[in-house]
This record gives sequence, C-alpha cells and structure tokens, in this order.
Amino acid sequence: MEMSTNTNQGAVVLVSGGIDSSVLLHYVARNLKRAPIHVLSFNYGQRHAKELDCARWQADAVDAETHRIIDISFMGGLVRGASALIAGGKSVPEFKDLAAGDLDQPPTYVPNRNMILLSIAAAHAEAQGIRDVYYGAQALDEYGYWDCTKDFLERVNAVLALNRREPVTIHAPFVSKKKADSVRLGVELGVLFNQTWSCYRGGARACGVCPTCVERLKAFKEAGLEDPLPYE
Repeated sequence: MEMSTNTNQGAVVLVSGGIDSSVLLHYVARNLKRAPIHVLSFNYGQRHAKELDCARWQADAVDAETHRIIDISFMGGLVRGASALIAGGKSVPEFKDLAAGDLDQPPTYVPNRNMILLSIAAAHAEAQGIRDVYYGAQALDEYGYWDCTKDFLERVNAVLALNRREPVTIHAPFVSKKKADSVRLGVELGVLFNQTWSCYRGGARACGVCPTCVERLKAFKEAGLEDPLPYE
C-alpha cells in the first residue's frame, strides 16, 4: 500500500492510455484517494495517437484536475533510428520474431524515455507543491526494460532526494506485479478496458502479434477474461 506523509495529498500520474497506466490512475484516485490528480501524457514522436485518446478518456473518468498532453515530439528525431515505437523508425516486430538476446532490451525500447518523462513530471509536481509522482512500471513476463525496474526506481529517487527543499518521490506501485494483476485490479476498480490501447502498430484493430499485443492477450487469458478490444 502506498502511503504519504505529505500535507499536500495531490498526485501527478503519468498516463499513456495503456492498461497499466490506466489502472494505476484509477488506483491512485480510488484506492489511495489522492486529490487533486494531475495527469500527464506525452507526445514523444510515437507511431500513433490512439493511446493518447484513451488517456484523455481515462483522465475524464477519474475527474482529474488537469490533463496535459506534453509535446516532446522532437525526441522522435533524436532517437528514431533506435526504436520501433517512433514514427519513421524501425518496423514493429512480431513477438515471435524477437531473438532471445533481444528480450532484455527489445527493438520497442525508446532510449531513456522514462528518465525524460519522469524528470518532466517531477518538475511539474514540484511547481504545483505536489511531492508524489506515479508511473505504471510493471514486471513484464516476456521481455523487459531497464527503466521499469526496482533498481531504476530506487536510483531515480536517490537523485531526486538531492533536492534541498521539497524533493519529489517517484512511485511505481505495480513494479513487482504482472500485467494480469493489473487486469484483475482494473476489473475491481471498474476500469473500462475498451478505452485502453496497447498495440504498437496503431491500426483500426489491434494487430495481435506485436510484443505488447501478445503480452496483453496473455494477461487477459491469465485473468480469465476476454479482451474487449477488436483484433485483426
């Protein structure tokens, strides 16, 4: 259970519009009862905006105080050649085509993305007098990213603790949880999963074969539920 000793009970929550960040938003609002909630989403040059549309919907669903979509699309030009998630970058692979050696840092990794997003979120929180930032890092079953780990979380917070006045703390309540756990919790919280999006390719229907689609389908299956999104 996340606890806070701050007198300001507000929170900044990073929401992409996917399962984990959407469930996290409802968890912070309803279970942790933080208010006001300021939601941040980012245009970092990704292939499509379908997740951002879902982020808007989820922010409205919890009556967030504010929802800002921050344009850092210049980032796409800086890292395009290194990531399949960036518009004009590498093609999005099918999960079955990932080599075993790629699973610790797959082609869908965006260089230093979470460090950048969390830095912006921490700055915004500090300016608002808010000391707690939440993001939806979780333990991936099939592959992983270094900036979604307990190690990363601890070290980022160690840097933020250098603040001489009011340090901001980054929280990742799901960092040890699986996506199936997020699905189960989302059901308890009444999250509408048809208003979330995961597919990296961003077509009219989810592709069902990219890494995040495979992981999402597995999570719903493990939770004993059917994913409400349409698939190709």
